[in-house]
Amino acid sequence: MNGILNVYKEAGWTSFDVVAKLRGILKTKKIGHGGTLDPSVTGVLPIAVGKSTRLLEYMEAAGKIYEGQVTIGFSTETEDADGAIVNQTPVKNNLTESEIDSAMSHFVGKIKQIPPMYSAVKINGKKLYEYARAGQTIERPAREITIKSFVRTSPIDWNKEEGLVTFSFKVECSKGTYVRTLAVDLADSLGYAGHMSKLQRTASNGLLIKDAIKLSKIEEIKESGKLSTILYPAEYAVSDLPRVNLTTVQFEMARVGKKFAQSDWTNEVETADSSVSKITEQEYLLTDLSLLTTEKFAAFYNDKLVAIYMKHPEKEGIWKPNKVLV
Repeated sequence: MNGILNVYKEAGWTSFDVVAKLRGILKTKKIGHGGTLDPSVTGVLPIAVGKSTRLLEYMEAAGKIYEGQVTIGFSTETEDADGAIVNQTPVKNNLTESEIDSAMSHFVGKIKQIPPMYSAVKINGKKLYEYARAGQTIERPAREITIKSFVRTSPIDWNKEEGLVTFSFKVECSKGTYVRTLAVDLADSLGYAGHMSKLQRTASNGLLIKDAIKLSKIEEIKESGKLSTILYPAEYAVSDLPRVNLTTVQFEMARVGKKFAQSDWTNEVETADSSVSKITEQEYLLTDLSLLTTEKFAAFYNDKLVAIYMKHPEKEGIWKPNKVLV
């Protein structure tokens, strides 16, 4: 049993709850998830099974897509709809679409974000939510995240009586992004308190919400002996990494953990084995490593993932195996 499951996480479950339940259903301990979802958040939870758990670090590092709702007019202690109200700033004049869209655009790109107090980030050996539950607020260093896109996806709804503005959004973001904090910071940039009132993860590791399966259905499929029909190949775990297709000689080097030097590969002759012969925008044949702009790449041979390579931390122009899988 080896592969990736596209699990639909329902509200009320922690990500670990899902893993624990699946260990019972599948009768194996080699299971892990590819990125935590808060209990109230629903949607795609990639699950690695069997040998695919060796790729969990790449699943967790992959970008995610979320769809949700922002409410402007009051903030909560947890920055979502579950927390107690801590600040109210009634919206007395409706915000315009251009004001909101302009404010959202300023969050696109590499930005700094301070993690919320109600989070699992550790400072001085304790998780932030432990401090928060003890009534303490402590200094948190800002962390760099990347927002690829952040757009409004619905008309603006202004409840004049309650002084609230709500609208839906879609965000594509990097690992480590707290979308509820993004909602709070957006409201703050508009001059109001706010919070994230709904959230669903709609895509992760190439897995889509429309194909996600609830635990109850997975249990039925397992009992019918058809689990293999819903297991995705392990290659989905590295969908965020550039794919590099190896020649036979290069595969033999990779399988024994040899390093690659950019200077060893040239692009003097364009052939079927040339890096300029791209299969897709993210696929290359390994003849010119200088084409890559990322810190890691996924090495494939005959459509099978064989290794993950990374830039050498000390030797410029050298790529070393981060993980060999054959």
